Amino acid sequence: MSRPCPPEPSRNSLIDDATARLKKYDVGTKYSHLSSNKYSILLPLLAKEGKLHLLFTLRSEKLRRSPGEVCFPGGKCEPTDVDDVATALREAQEEVGLCPHQVEVVCCLVPYLLDTDTLITPVVGFIDPHFQAQPNPDEVKKVFLVPLEYFLHPDDYHQNHVTQSDHHFIIHCFEYTNPEDGVTYHIRGITAKFAVFIALIILERKPTFEVDFNLNDLMSSSEEIFLKHHKQAASKL
Repeated sequence: MSRPCPPEPSRNSLIDDATARLKKYDVGTKYSHLSSNKYSILLPLLAKEGKLHLLFTLRSEKLRRSPGEVCFPGGKCEPTDVDDVATALREAQEEVGLCPHQVEVVCCLVPYLLDTDTLITPVVGFIDPHFQAQPNPDEVKKVFLVPLEYFLHPDDYHQNHVTQSDHHFIIHCFEYTNPEDGVTYHIRGITAKFAVFIALIILERKPTFEVDFNLNDLMSSSEEIFLKHHKQAASKL
């Protein structure tokens, strides 16, 4: 006799559990002072069919910077932005029509230092399950969802190893075919790095591939990697 399938976790329990785990990794504005050249991105989480998903955008081919690449909503801090969270929410509204009241912001994760002085802060938030994306055609070609678990157990994945100034990087490269339209998206670089990190935090499982972080102490190792990179970058200025 077959056993009954366990019930799907409710949306509230999924979000509550994920929120509790994410808040342990909240660095707030701890590193915001390290650069005046600041960017913020929103990592939008959505509970759908008993699973958590991340929302991504496919950048317009019209853009000068990174045209046609997959990324999270986000952009450069403007003088009117009161903080990193405000930057991420403003950019998400401009790019995909996501209003600030449709986002429950949970935390700011350890930032990423691009080149020597560009500080990218990832802001994590749960978005309204009824949100309907309205992409700005000048900036965004498409909006799509990927199950969070895909970033630990992907169907199609490879990685590249890069060493710069004695600093070792793993560049994650995912291919994801959207079952809704059959389109295959390539998710790599910083976008993939943040997707992997948030999946490690929330799902608390080991990935099927190598990562930069110490899986037994994600918080300390992520800060250590960032601070090492910042120190090396500062020495070049």
